[in-house]
Amino acid sequence: MTKQQFEHAMQLIDAANACDPNTVEIDGKTWPKELLYAHRMTEMLERYAPDADEAQHLAIRAQHVERWKSARSDYPEGRQGYLQWRTDLYKFHAETAARFMAEAGIADDAIERVKQAVGKRALKVNRDTQLLEDVTDLVFIEHYMLEFAGKHPEYDEAKWLDIVRKTWKKMSERARQFALSGSVRLPGPLLPLIQKAVAGDD
Repeated sequence: MTKQQFEHAMQLIDAANACDPNTVEIDGKTWPKELLYAHRMTEMLERYAPDADEAQHLAIRAQHVERWKSARSDYPEGRQGYLQWRTDLYKFHAETAARFMAEAGIADDAIERVKQAVGKRALKVNRDTQLLEDVTDLVFIEHYMLEFAGKHPEYDEAKWLDIVRKTWKKMSERARQFALSGSVRLPGPLLPLIQKAVAGDD
């Protein structure tokens, strides 16, 4: 893909995410929620995999594209409803990213790579999918884990150990080492819990 095609697709993804009606304030600046998330994903990618190619950059940027259009509340309560929402969400993000890439004139083979990654296909086998998963988990740990904990004060230690271990299991060994190397800002209040979960100490 050409530089112009790549930049056009990135602009389309950002423009879509800039329409998010949900906003957050960071350092005195108000951001559309998913636009901030997309930029955090790119920033982490550049730290974790500075040699990533254009297709990988587009997949990372499109991870949550237009997420607000598919609400969890539109699906039934319970685990089955949650799993169906997540499955449909992956497909929605993948197809939305593909549409923007096609609009930018990008070739089908690159579009298919991004669709596979954003659709979370072949985790642990597809290197693009695993890269996206690694960056997603690193961003969650650095930026969102503490916020998530604040929303769920009812979770006991056992529940949190399970959450951390499930996240850890999805990450590659490289990403795990990156997280523990000082390259990621670990949430201070949760650090003992993270260390305990990673050590497998019940």
